[in-house]
Formats: sequence, structure tokens, C-alpha cells
Amino acid sequence: MARYRGPVEKIERRLGVSLGLKGERRLAGKSALDKRPYAPGQHGQRRTKISQYGLQLREKQKAKYMYGVAEKQFRRLFKDANRMEGNTGENLIALLERRLDNVVYRMGFATTRAFARQLVTHGHILVDGKRVNIPSFRVKPGQKIEVREKSKNNPQIQRAMELTRQTGIAPWVDVDHEKAFGIFTRIPEREEVVIPVEERLIVELYSK
Repeated sequence: MARYRGPVEKIERRLGVSLGLKGERRLAGKSALDKRPYAPGQHGQRRTKISQYGLQLREKQKAKYMYGVAEKQFRRLFKDANRMEGNTGENLIALLERRLDNVVYRMGFATTRAFARQLVTHGHILVDGKRVNIPSFRVKPGQKIEVREKSKNNPQIQRAMELTRQTGIAPWVDVDHEKAFGIFTRIPEREEVVIPVEERLIVELYSK
């Protein structure tokens, strides 16, 4: 599946859950899901029975759309998670959280992961002082993530940091918003990552 580039709020309505695809609109309670909490289309308000396979597929779609990962990348991440020690589902979430675009989002330099990915691909983000423009770059504990000097006054980045001061940041990153940099201090525990995804069902789907 190629990366989806259509109206993202339609996706949230179809899956019936907020995936953080709209930043300020979601925080202001103005998202389409808040106004119309049912699937889009003529028959969106009909009740439909979903199979076990359908449930598993829906959880995978939630994770893929939330983190902005294509099918091929997602399958590769699952294989990496499966090879690691411990719970495969928890490993998968940890790997998704370690993506550079997600870490930029978690540090509050972007209101959405999509904007964070754009910052990375356009060269606005440095990792340990070096420019990295690969959104899937896997961040290691202790690495420093910063907005490059020329981009620190970007109004969208400034607005994102302003909103983050109100909403707070993830406990596994240490951020200095005045200097626009942060440290990825550790890999988060699964219970700390509050996302509407049941990774157990994703593991079941790929284990068939």
C-alpha cells in the first residue's frame, strides 16, 4: 500500500478512533470524528458485524495510518520485532516509537507525525549534530535530536512547541524548548505509549 494522501479525517471516521492525524483541530475539539462519530459515506451509520480477521486488519491499519508507515515497511518492522527478545507486539510498538519522525513529534516540534516527517525529509532536523533526512531512522537512547539553527524560528515549529507546553511531552524524552533540542532518553515501556492500538491482534494477523 502506498502512503495515503487523501483526507485523513475520513480514515479516522472509518476506523472510529482518533489517530492524531490532525493536530490543532483535534486539540480544539473540531475534528470530523467529534462532529460525525460514524463512518463516512451513505451507509456510514449502519451497524455492521466485523469478523476476527476484520478486527485484526483494522488494528494494523490504525498503526500504519497513525505512524505513517507503508505496508512493506510495516512488515519489515514486524519481522525485526519478531526476531527480538520479548513480546513481539510490544517490540513492534517500541520500534515504531523509535522512528525519527515520531520522536520529533513526541518532542513537540510538530503537531502531527506527518508534519514531523516533512521536517525530517526537508532537512530541518539534526541527530547528534548531523542532518538526517530519513523519517524511518531508528533513534537510539541518548541521541540528541534538534531543530537546525535556521529553522528554529519557523512559525509552525514555534506553534507546535507552544501547544506542547500546554499538553505535555512523552516521559521518555527530555526536551529544552527554548533551545529546540531534546534527548531520547530511553525506549518507552508499552504501558506508557497511549495509542488506540491492540498490537496483539496485529501479531495474530501476521502469524497466520
